[in-house]
Order: sequence, then C-alpha cells, then structure tokens
Amino acid sequence: MESLNDLADEIAGLERRVADVIFDMVRAQLRNDDAVNAKELERSLSRVRRSLQKAEHLLRRSDED
Repeated sequence: MESLNDLADEIAGLERRVADVIFDMVRAQLRNDDAVNAKELERSLSRVRRSLQKAEHLLRRSDED
C-alpha cells in the first residue's frame, strides 16, 4: 500500500518538473521578445508550483499523524 509520504515524494518530483518548465518557457518567450506573455505564464505556473508545494507539505504532515 502506498503511503502519504510516497505520494508527497511524487508531488515533490512534479513540483521540480514544473519549476524546470517555468524556467524554460519563460526564457523561450523572453528570447522571442514576448515579455508580457512571459510574465503571465510565469505567474500562472508559479501558482501551480505553490499549490504542489502546499499539497506535498499537507501530505507529509498527515503522514506524521
């Protein structure tokens, strides 16, 4: 049976992947002189990243209880 800590590890991996995508996509848009869309994309993906971080934290706390 999978534990909450195992799920938290998977979410942490997803968060790292999202962080990499943020960097790559924003950098690509800045290269294309699309700073306005780059900023919006960065905001959106950063919200996703923060949500994943919160989910990971909550799962780890729940696994300790």
